[in-house]
Amino acid sequence: MQISFPQPPTRAISLDAKTKLGYVHLTVPNLKQSLAFYQNVLGFKAHRIDKNVAHLGAGGDDLLLLTENPDAKMPRRATGLYHFAILVPSRFELARALRHLAQHDIELGFGDHIVSEAIYFSDPDGNGIEVYRDRPRSDWYDTRGNLQMATLPVDVRGVLSELERETDVWQGLHRDTVLGHMHLKIANVARDAAFYRDVVGFDEMANLGSAAFLSAGGYHHHLGMNVWESAGASPPPPDAAGLKYFTVKLPNAEELTRVTNRLLQAGFALEETDAGLLARDPSHNGMVLTTN
Repeated sequence: MQISFPQPPTRAISLDAKTKLGYVHLTVPNLKQSLAFYQNVLGFKAHRIDKNVAHLGAGGDDLLLLTENPDAKMPRRATGLYHFAILVPSRFELARALRHLAQHDIELGFGDHIVSEAIYFSDPDGNGIEVYRDRPRSDWYDTRGNLQMATLPVDVRGVLSELERETDVWQGLHRDTVLGHMHLKIANVARDAAFYRDVVGFDEMANLGSAAFLSAGGYHHHLGMNVWESAGASPPPPDAAGLKYFTVKLPNAEELTRVTNRLLQAGFALEETDAGLLARDPSHNGMVLTTN
């Protein structure tokens, strides 16, 4: 199914176009097991390991933090993480990641979303992961300027044909890899989309009723959210495995102040943490605002 959406209007509260995501922080029950997966299977590098916390990425900024809690369990039905999405810089790098995942017998799913080509899988604890590459922005729109999104079969052979130009040995995810977007399990789409749109300031790019997609700067989406497994669900316990928070990197202190003021005026609590200012959406998913 393919759906087209008109581009959202420019709004006074729209986030600065330079806003992007930083990293995602997960609680895991077995750090050694998780590190083996994220390094050996996915291709992250360990930037730093401090006791029960590991900082990982592709060689640049941190993209993933893992905190170990041996008693943590993944809740059966709750709000939280649907998947976090790792954006590689090219179709060639997507092909290298795909080959490496296949060599480790990881169960994979695929989706051609017109704006991107994506691979889906889970870590040993059941946290959803997407690795994807974007098509050029000029390919995202139809002749009337509407954003096109869909879930179509991926040309897997076409992706793997990129490997014909490989001239070096794969050493893990490319250094230019980033956290492209977050996809959340929420309890109510209208309520939670309104929080991210009208309070935080993301622009709503698409809304399917059961799911919504929002972004800054005209990106296809920095945030996805759905109720496919979580309609009316409660938040997970504080010590559960899974999502602790994700970070939104604002371009300057002025933009941070604007967003902070909107959150406070709307009655949302903010907590100062070492990572930045922590806010929680109406489904209790953690979002940290930072300029770092």
